[in-house]
Amino acid sequence: MIIVHHLNNSRSQRVLWLLEELGVTYEIKKYERDPATMLAPPALMDVHPLGKSPVITDGDITVAESGAILEYLVERYDDGRLAPAVGTAERLRWRYWLHFAEGSAMPPLLIKLVCDRVAQAPMPFFVKPIARAISTKVQAMVVQPNLKRQWDFMESELTQNKWFAGTQFSAADIQMSFPIEAAAQRAGLDASWPRLTAFLKRIHARPAYKRALKTGGPYSFAED
Repeated sequence: MIIVHHLNNSRSQRVLWLLEELGVTYEIKKYERDPATMLAPPALMDVHPLGKSPVITDGDITVAESGAILEYLVERYDDGRLAPAVGTAERLRWRYWLHFAEGSAMPPLLIKLVCDRVAQAPMPFFVKPIARAISTKVQAMVVQPNLKRQWDFMESELTQNKWFAGTQFSAADIQMSFPIEAAAQRAGLDASWPRLTAFLKRIHARPAYKRALKTGGPYSFAED
């Protein structure tokens, strides 16, 4: 039996969605973030030494990291619907987007989150202007240019097909959902990138996506 160690309002929502698309039976063990720090609870370290989510257990197998989990589940349980055939150009494209999501798309979003929190954090009055100035400069010089370049790239890629790996919906689209959702909710991605916003509408309309929301609980990124 697959057990998803699911942290509220996190990347592990993608794992639930994939399992719903696959139609595989699974169980959920839910964990709640610390309301003060928003970090995962120490109990997750009993599952994996890094104490982060998502993590799944499948019998005596433990798999961590979103991309690795999705790849494992597709290789073991998919009937050919959610990944192109091995050896094809589409399969290489599929693998690229499966890793692009966390390797390239998420880092500038995380830096932006840190900068925003630094700028808003309580601190002595004489330090606050310096902290805000540093945060603003980092965002202007590093974060925003990288985000725009990536969004432009992703937008252009969706001119070829409406899904990232080709003509068919796949696990690559599930993996790419989180950075695009996070960008739309927290970083300014808007109708200036019409193909990306249309992508969000398509995935949010999928029945399996909606079932995963009911199973996983509140998820603040599930808005178009």
